[in-house]
Amino acid sequence: MQTLQKYAKHLPEAYSNYPRGYYVSLILTRKVEGEAIFRTEGSGEPMNREFVHAGEVDQTVIPRVVISKRKQTAVERRIGRELLRRVELLAADAGLNEGEPEPDSIDSMVYGYAVGGGGAQKSRVITDDAFSILPATQVVGKRQFNAPFEDGTMRHPETGKASTSIGTDEYVRPETHFLDIETLKDVTPGELTYVLGNILRSSRYGAVSSRVGKVTNRLLAICFSDCELYSNLELTQTVWDHLKTMNEGDPTLPLTDGDVEKAIVQAMESLRQRVMGKVTAMEAADLVHLHEELQALYSDEEAIKAVLTTVQADYKR
Repeated sequence: MQTLQKYAKHLPEAYSNYPRGYYVSLILTRKVEGEAIFRTEGSGEPMNREFVHAGEVDQTVIPRVVISKRKQTAVERRIGRELLRRVELLAADAGLNEGEPEPDSIDSMVYGYAVGGGGAQKSRVITDDAFSILPATQVVGKRQFNAPFEDGTMRHPETGKASTSIGTDEYVRPETHFLDIETLKDVTPGELTYVLGNILRSSRYGAVSSRVGKVTNRLLAICFSDCELYSNLELTQTVWDHLKTMNEGDPTLPLTDGDVEKAIVQAMESLRQRVMGKVTAMEAADLVHLHEELQALYSDEEAIKAVLTTVQADYKR
């Protein structure tokens, strides 16, 4: 990963048990590409919403759809664990919520683990709820669902009893953008490569039973610092203000990727002034090269296995 070598001074060379204050903030957009349900399908529960100010300048109170932090990192963690099993760096029967964890696996060391009888590792992936840029009134719709019998009707073919499997679910409309910052603490270049791969290869954050709705994650910026930056809500509100200025009015669905990216760049410049610490942003050209290197690496199973094997060996020193 030649691109990361250019920023080597912002990353620790090896894992340490002691915090050292190396922060990497990944600025992401999560764009819904199909009708997405971020609650258990069929539960009848509405989407998670929070009433917040539209922007920092625009103080109108609006409801925004929320993707919980656990729903984001849990999916990405499972994607990573699938890879580790495939390259034989995690036991085939090792489960997240059962049995003994593998404390020296890259999964446990990055995303954390805890054992009731002793032993724990704090997660070094710091995340928060992701907010929709646009209000829920624009991005949420409703669909009726049912479960007909094999004869295609809603009545049992023998008893004639009506099916009770009918109801409505809320869904997030296609081309809805959510903004998220994942902050990594004290990760080595190899660990950063692993987390980036997990994020960029994850695409289903929807309902547990069906994973309704594809989501595309786009990495728009990487910032190296000695502290955390701003919150997801601050970023979302500032982006709203810039979009409103660009559009000369409230932004509406669907937003273009170009406008969103332009507004994020402007918002990052505005919010940088309130960060109490050193911040170095990866150059745009380097970000493109990094993405190309990640694509090449993850298309070569032996190459990614070698990288992850080296990372795990570092924990045992």
